[in-house]
Amino acid sequence: MGFSAGILGVGSYLPEKVMTNFDLEKIVDTSDEWIVERTGIRERRIADPETATSDMSVRAAQAALADAGVKAEELDLIIVATATPDYQFPSTACLVQDRLGAKHAGAFDLSAGCSGFVYGLSVASQMIASGLYRHILVIGAETLSRIMDWTDRNTCVLFGDGAGAAVVGRVEDGLGLLALELGSDGSGALELYQPAGGSRRPASRETVEEHGHFIHMNGKEVFKFAVRTMPASCKRVLAKAGLTVQDVDMLFPHQANQRIIDNAVKHLKIDKEKVWVNIAKYGNTSAACIPICLTEAQKEGRLHKGDVILAVAFGTGLTWASVALKWAK
Repeated sequence: MGFSAGILGVGSYLPEKVMTNFDLEKIVDTSDEWIVERTGIRERRIADPETATSDMSVRAAQAALADAGVKAEELDLIIVATATPDYQFPSTACLVQDRLGAKHAGAFDLSAGCSGFVYGLSVASQMIASGLYRHILVIGAETLSRIMDWTDRNTCVLFGDGAGAAVVGRVEDGLGLLALELGSDGSGALELYQPAGGSRRPASRETVEEHGHFIHMNGKEVFKFAVRTMPASCKRVLAKAGLTVQDVDMLFPHQANQRIIDNAVKHLKIDKEKVWVNIAKYGNTSAACIPICLTEAQKEGRLHKGDVILAVAFGTGLTWASVALKWAK
């Protein structure tokens, strides 16, 4: 027997430290005007030196569990989508499982870059729908400041730290997940990557001196990929759900660049009032973007039971992911 799977609760955590564009002007050759014009970003949050990805994940998870009215011991599985785990191994999800006291939950990390949360939501929803599990915690969390080259003005202005989480479980028929799409184009894998630290190029004095452990990005190619894939994926997932753009109550696009969001809005012909944007405050928090947006929108009373929600992201891999669902809270 199948079940309808949806989001039971959401939560997020953002570090207190704010780094503005004016702060960046002091450490790299850039300006507030240049950053805002090209990205729409005005500030971002930076985790303090003692805070790792698992710490922010736990805070976001606790908020999501409280919102859902679900206890940690009721969780069957924890998925953490991240490109900045605490360690290569064990998984950050296992650290979160222990800290939460989720003693009945399996745990694993998922690597799909900025698309990670939607990938995780897709995996969780299928496990719920199949009847295999009842409650799954999906977290998107990043401490991107730790892998940032603060001398590279093309990347250091873009990213921020943060975490968001959602509890996925059984919901009323007609609510929850309606359709999903996951995609990848590995031919663009090295357009956005961390060159060193893995089995291809293990850590060495040479890799450190070459800044090989930082984010390397071909901005023009990633921009073109995003502009091409985001609106197209939205249209396909809506078609799968038997819906049109006019049926969408709220669009949650990945917060990578205001120009990319504007392009998607233009191609989808969707009312700007229906598009959630917080990139100016937080920058690109990668896998954490969409759950942070969902939490904000819920707190501001913009989400209502039965609303059609569309979320879409793109990221390293290169990957993309979109999901259409009816809000169940």
